[in-house]
Amino acid sequence: MRAIVIGSTKHFLFAAFYGALGIALALIITGVWLLNARPNLSLWHTTHLTSEYHQQSGFTDFSQYLQLEDKLFAEVDQQVYRQYQPEIASPINRYERHSLSDPGLWQQNWNRSFEWKSPQAEFGLLLLHGMSDSPYVLSHLAQHYQHQAHVLGLRLPGHGTIPSGLTDITWPDLAGAVSLAVAHLSEQLPGKPIYVVGFSTGAALALNHELENISLQKPPSFDGIIMLSPAIGLAPIAAGAYWQAQLGKLLGQDKLYWNSIQTEYDPFKYQSFAVNAGDVVYQLTQRNQTLLAALSAQQFTAIPPILTFQSVVDDTVSSLAVVDLLYQRLPANKDHQLVLFDVNRTRSNNQLLFQDPLASFTPFWLAATLPYRLSLLENDPQSDRYVQVRELADKSITDNVLTLSLEWPKDVYSLSHVALSFPIEDTLYGPLAEDKPQKIQIGRAIYQGERGIFSVPADDMLRQKWNPFYPYMMSRIDEFTQTHQSESVLDNQSPMISQ
Repeated sequence: MRAIVIGSTKHFLFAAFYGALGIALALIITGVWLLNARPNLSLWHTTHLTSEYHQQSGFTDFSQYLQLEDKLFAEVDQQVYRQYQPEIASPINRYERHSLSDPGLWQQNWNRSFEWKSPQAEFGLLLLHGMSDSPYVLSHLAQHYQHQAHVLGLRLPGHGTIPSGLTDITWPDLAGAVSLAVAHLSEQLPGKPIYVVGFSTGAALALNHELENISLQKPPSFDGIIMLSPAIGLAPIAAGAYWQAQLGKLLGQDKLYWNSIQTEYDPFKYQSFAVNAGDVVYQLTQRNQTLLAALSAQQFTAIPPILTFQSVVDDTVSSLAVVDLLYQRLPANKDHQLVLFDVNRTRSNNQLLFQDPLASFTPFWLAATLPYRLSLLENDPQSDRYVQVRELADKSITDNVLTLSLEWPKDVYSLSHVALSFPIEDTLYGPLAEDKPQKIQIGRAIYQGERGIFSVPADDMLRQKWNPFYPYMMSRIDEFTQTHQSESVLDNQSPMISQ
């Protein structure tokens, strides 16, 4: 009887194992088929440029980086723009000269690194864009400070050229370029404070630069870190990017190297997204978490003041990770600040929410006081669409509220990952129409009809692309830089005073 039971159990386990294996294989085959059913790859997906920077390049000076960048863009012109000869011209292909999406139509090609020197510079400002972006994403902030600061907008390796540039970069390549830029700014502005503004992956790189310094017992490079939609944590599925790429390599299927293959209609941002790019961001966030976990209490105090702006809903990075994995670990009395943008809580919007996005943050805010300044931009209960900013760091203060003369645009229910750095006046992503537009206006490109026939997905068209609360954000950045600029001057003067 015992032998029968054992035999039956073994047969059952074997059957379960092979059944599970068969299901897994079926899912993989189905997934590969669906991925390969996507549009064909174009020249900008398959061309591999040879003049891109890698950490192994051995550069010691930022001028070397810029010289290589010149060669890189000459290579793009030769291998892509001059080689691409479509049967039918497209009005919105960035890789066709004189199309509405041609970056050459702009007064400045924001796909390139740029440096704006100012003889009256009070501080240095390093701008770091996000994954698949370009320096354009922080161009308005650069223009805001161009007369006050020495501004350096860095084009990260793999960006600003063609989407295939993201298929073979690594996060140390990006970090190496940041280090060159930081060293250059420090040489140009001896004794003056340096701030960094990072969007998404750029924010993770700014944080990484300081964590690496601190872990090696080196002094921080920045007097303050400003982060917009920072990549502190990603959804768990991001860990699978590496394995999708490995499967593509094993099967020889080039389309598996891409998470999305889309029309390249944006002059300053890739629409096609390489699998490797997602893995790079994931590896970078993991490295930062490893470094944070290894810091002592004293090393945590060496982290420069951080000011972060984050929407409570973000489909690209984890909003909760900003609080859980970073801010809750930061020490008090360092002027760390977090500004959260709530959703638009009109009555109809509230009834349509799956769940309250603020609910998951509540457990972290139960303490009477928080070790950082927490500001929540929310609907003004007295005037619905208008907004107020409520300070939540100290629960004993219940009337610490600032009413703003800003309001939610009609039919907008939240911000998005990509919206924070663009004001309403932005001619590419903003909503204001030009009478005779000579360039593409992505913020105006919303078309209605049946789903599934446009190469531009409806969710891309409907995603909020500009920040109606941009003026408030800039006022907070001004306040932050002015405060810590004064502190930096006092610190530099203190040795003289003591003499």
